Amino acid sequence: MKAAVFMGLGHKLAIQDMARPEPGPGQVVIEVAACGVCGSDLHATDAGVFLQENGTVLGHEFSGTVVASGDAAVPVGLRATAVPVNACTDPACQALGTCKYDLGILCPQNRITGLAKSVPGAYAQFVKVGARQVVALPDGVTWEEGAMVEPLAVGLHAVTKSDMEIGARVLIIGAGPIGLSVAAFAALRGAGAVVVSERAPARRAAASAFGATAVVDPTKVDDLGDEFARLAGGPPDVIFDCVGAPGIIQTCVNLSRARGTIVVVGVCMKEDTLIPISAILKEVKLQFILGYVDADFAKVLAVLQAGKINAAAMVTDRVALSDLPDAFEGLRQPGSQIKMMILPQG
Repeated sequence: MKAAVFMGLGHKLAIQDMARPEPGPGQVVIEVAACGVCGSDLHATDAGVFLQENGTVLGHEFSGTVVASGDAAVPVGLRATAVPVNACTDPACQALGTCKYDLGILCPQNRITGLAKSVPGAYAQFVKVGARQVVALPDGVTWEEGAMVEPLAVGLHAVTKSDMEIGARVLIIGAGPIGLSVAAFAALRGAGAVVVSERAPARRAAASAFGATAVVDPTKVDDLGDEFARLAGGPPDVIFDCVGAPGIIQTCVNLSRARGTIVVVGVCMKEDTLIPISAILKEVKLQFILGYVDADFAKVLAVLQAGKINAAAMVTDRVALSDLPDAFEGLRQPGSQIKMMILPQG
């Protein structure tokens, strides 16, 4: 099979021939129909704490058809996606097929499909996953929507952990795929106002399709807090940081109301600073989140099947596997892209 392989810092991904994976007991092989490129994949190929080993095959947002199965409960021909969280090498976890402490993605020893060399991902024509990770795609959910379940699940988890109330005034900083996912689920949860702050014109333009009641270009306003209050009728009750850059958390504290909630969704890989007294004086609740729980995938699929989120509106670019190395490098410079979708079968 063909796969895009990370060759190390300063090198493009390389398209290589690799042996097609074969399922062992409790495993299945999926022929990949669509795979999304995640910001985490870019982090994984940059210098820093998240850098992956040479030879890693990325890709953890995918869908396709089961073509080989080592578990009678998962039939060949099933249209599916998969939760990309793998049990660690602890024998007890291996026997369960999941974390024995029920930590899921929070287990420090887990391996994410496509973010560890030992569990190759879906930048390939075929990917092997645990049978217990497989989630069937309902009728009417497309391949690209199936590949979008993973990032949408991050947005759902963030909104769930915020404990936001119906009618809440919500500010979302950053309208990449995760920010748009947060907007969509905040709207579905009954937010009274969903204001999205985003610098990129294409992402601002997409926000209204995902539940935003207003959008703001932060470079065009003198005071984001004042502009939010004008648009939403008061200060934000909940703020979602979907950027993950130094200084954003402190900005959120400054924008928050007393006893407001800040949910940190964006992944910041650098050292940051915070003035604690500014948060103490407001009794701000600061909630960090990582990924999702397994059950979020089924919830997202139910929403997609009901037509409540148009995930396809997030896809701005589609590439064949052969064109991925150049297209992947192009994502390192911000442009008009929101979600790039790889179509490994051409």
